[in-house]
Amino acid sequence: MSENPRLADETENGSVLGLVAERLDALEQMAIDALEAFLPEAVELRHRIHAEPRLGGDEFDTRDEILRALGMPGAQFIHEGFVLRVGDANGPSIAIRSELDALPIQERSEVPWHSRRANVAHLCGHDVHMAALVAVTRVLDRIKAPVPLLAVFQPREEIIPSGAQDFVDDPTLLVHDIRAMIGVHLQPAIPDGSISAAAGAINAAADNFDILVHGRPAHGAYPHLGNDTVLAAAAIVQSLQQVVARRVDPMNPAVITVGRISGGDSHNAIPSQVSLQGTIRSYSQSDCKLIHGLVNTIVRSTAEAYGCTADVQISVGEPVLRNNAELAVGLTAQLRSNHFVESAPVRSCGADDFAFFSAHMPSLMVFAGTGDGDPHSPGLHHPRFAPDDTSVRQVARVMLLAYFAAARILLA
Repeated sequence: MSENPRLADETENGSVLGLVAERLDALEQMAIDALEAFLPEAVELRHRIHAEPRLGGDEFDTRDEILRALGMPGAQFIHEGFVLRVGDANGPSIAIRSELDALPIQERSEVPWHSRRANVAHLCGHDVHMAALVAVTRVLDRIKAPVPLLAVFQPREEIIPSGAQDFVDDPTLLVHDIRAMIGVHLQPAIPDGSISAAAGAINAAADNFDILVHGRPAHGAYPHLGNDTVLAAAAIVQSLQQVVARRVDPMNPAVITVGRISGGDSHNAIPSQVSLQGTIRSYSQSDCKLIHGLVNTIVRSTAEAYGCTADVQISVGEPVLRNNAELAVGLTAQLRSNHFVESAPVRSCGADDFAFFSAHMPSLMVFAGTGDGDPHSPGLHHPRFAPDDTSVRQVARVMLLAYFAAARILLA
């Protein structure tokens, strides 16, 4: 609307706001209608990406496939990913993010477009997110986006170092003056066709820890001649579970999980070292600081009680993912008027590096349901997770509605 020289005067009596709302309503319906023409190609793109997945740090082939599908100039590369601006070259923009990477898991689904690569598969919905964002980008380019769109195709969501953190730290994003960052993620925990766009904290901060227990090796028949690292490691696992249970306010979500224990190479020997790896999840910075300190203290003191020593390394990961309240309310209204079913708010101790965006700019992560009501159906990261192609349309529609919800807020 910047081409209107009377914008300031008209805003005073509210007439421009009415015209803006009317124009956005018309453009939104135009975009939703136009989307249908782009969906068949988007579904085919989803199949190609799914069949040839790439792990984090090696997404160049996937990136190039998306660029061919977009068929638009102007991409700005950031590490293995890129951003593409649609609309005016200047002024504030609305960004929508998709992830490029797959998981190091062998796919077990029976879809004809299953992964052709051993131990690499799109089992978290990223193939759907990418295809949907390509369709949305093409739609907004066709209808002349009223607010510039920045399509963000980000690498390394599943691994550290995080692609989102690299994007936030790159000066390229600053140039685009992002006023709203949108993410949409498939979620089999809620019914197919339902949407969760809750305000506030929805995902936990996620940190990893590595523990190495040192002791004196000995034959299993003569344990008194050594310092048992396996026993010390077992005690450490038990002790860590008491941190959240007895030291963290039970009203605050937090969890410590040991996911891997490794040590020894024979049945009858006590090893000199045992390693443990795990994750810490929390919803507040104060709890995070408390847990880090307790993990260090408890691990070392527990090891010492068994005559051993221990090294502790904690790697800080994603911060808490917080949804902007204004964006959440705006999108919820859009979803209701477009006949989407609103699910109960989805909040968990799961994590997503989208949190790095939410820590720096108004952001909204939306969950799009794919569940069938069976609690035993494959979930995210399951070898058989392969939602049908209707999910491409669902995610694309939600992305469009979120874009227009943000546009209404920005232009008002």
